[in-house]
Amino acid sequence: MINSADTVFVLLCAALVMLMTPGLALFYGGMVRRKNVLSVLMQCFFALCLLSVQWMLFGYSLSFAPSNGFWGGFAWAGLNGVGMEPYAAYSSTIPHQAFMIFQAMFAVITPALIVGAFAERMKFSSFIVFTLLWATFVYAPVCHWVWGSGGWLKQLGVLDFAGGIVVHTTAGIAALITAVIIGKRKELEHTPSPHNLPFVAIGTGLLWFGWFGFNAGSALAANGVAVNAFITTNMAAAAAGLSWAILEWIRNGKPTVFGIMTGMIAGLATVTPGAGFVSPMSALAIGLLASIVCFIGVALIKPRFNYDDTLDAFGVHGIGGILGTIMVGLFASKSINSAGADGLFFGGDVHQLLIQLLGVGVVVLYTASATWIIYKFIDIFWGVRVKENEEFIGLDLTQHRERAYTIIE
Repeated sequence: MINSADTVFVLLCAALVMLMTPGLALFYGGMVRRKNVLSVLMQCFFALCLLSVQWMLFGYSLSFAPSNGFWGGFAWAGLNGVGMEPYAAYSSTIPHQAFMIFQAMFAVITPALIVGAFAERMKFSSFIVFTLLWATFVYAPVCHWVWGSGGWLKQLGVLDFAGGIVVHTTAGIAALITAVIIGKRKELEHTPSPHNLPFVAIGTGLLWFGWFGFNAGSALAANGVAVNAFITTNMAAAAAGLSWAILEWIRNGKPTVFGIMTGMIAGLATVTPGAGFVSPMSALAIGLLASIVCFIGVALIKPRFNYDDTLDAFGVHGIGGILGTIMVGLFASKSINSAGADGLFFGGDVHQLLIQLLGVGVVVLYTASATWIIYKFIDIFWGVRVKENEEFIGLDLTQHRERAYTIIE
């Protein structure tokens, strides 16, 4: 039976998650050099349009139509059979189409996150093909395995409340693969500073704001689990932002605005898989761990292996998503959510932790392999990277014939 309060809540949360993609555009756009800011904004907004259409035509069906197979199949293509009545396997109190559009916003932002790895050097036409193929052959099957009716990882007991595996692990691993294959940016003697920190700050604020819809909305009802997810989201972000600033202060002598914002996003990504399964105190611990581990990934591992993950999509989202998914096996508690499990620290045994590790391992291997194949396929037929002179001029002019800033002589 449809509950009006739950329906309004989920629709509002869907709108919040939609706002995260423009927020991501500003967050990423402020970090790149000024000659590439419009290209990043275009990639994010184009993904919002392209994947909204893909989701309605066949993406939702592949991800959520009931099936024990590789993905859901085409039974719900074009929203056939997806009406106003609830589909009890997902929610018994909201219209099926409300669940569909809420999940659409997850499908949009996930490939958009990958933009941070290859920013400033991928052809726009190749970006379109890559995004469409990746959403179809990586996001859709993984989404079905973890969240879909009949998904095999779901049946094994893998817990992912709001996308630690489905969103952040897949996007982060894809980011690492594409960053390594496409190669480093040209004409870079050092990693450039963000060209517009106020853009980054506004984007961070919009992302944190939207993340309440991302995590609390995944309860799919206006209930206590949603309240808990709202609180854990806030606390993990706060703890990670504070601890990142302190780490930076100790290591570099000064805390930076860019550092604290990076920490906030790391905390948000890391708490996502456990937001509705862990307590607020556990969320503080997760946020602290997020900043430490992601800081190591960004400040130590990335320079050590010398790959150019432009905007640290892997270092923040990939590492955060993997860490957070594993933390569910430690910090989850049935006292928070009876539909979850007891982690190792709350009366459980090692079983849930092993299940979480299995889920992460499978998705990492599949995502890495499938992303490599998709990239190589596009590179053979279209070519992925812009020409060297186009990269030097900037993607704003060479891909879109626009300039973000008017230069006054």
